[in-house]
Amino acid sequence: MNPADFPIHLDEKYGFGRKMDLPALAASCREEWTNHTLCRVNDCVVRVGVVKGEFPWHRHEKEDEFFLVLSGRLLLDLQDETVALGPHEGHAVRRGTLHRTRAGERTVMIMVEGAAVAPLGDAAPGAAR
Repeated sequence: MNPADFPIHLDEKYGFGRKMDLPALAASCREEWTNHTLCRVNDCVVRVGVVKGEFPWHRHEKEDEFFLVLSGRLLLDLQDETVALGPHEGHAVRRGTLHRTRAGERTVMIMVEGAAVAPLGDAAPGAAR
């Protein structure tokens, strides 16, 4: 896993008091996989991901993670199942759960997770299922 293949922008793009235009932000993303931090809410961050492809298996030992698909289709592989999400569908992953995301088409999603989360996960690269 090369972290450069999965650009995750940790700086807050909007913060408080600024209108967020998510369709315009998504349209401006040219990479097949990118992730922008929109803002911080209490002890969490809200991110938008524009993805196509497969993210590596990983886990977050101390933080839960929430995914909400805005457009496209997202496959959320968990240890024992795959959850297919379409527009306006979401899923919460409990901390400690080995997981990865996959998208066969350009997919735009919102993620909410603890601000201290390691976006590439706590598990070693190539962690076994």
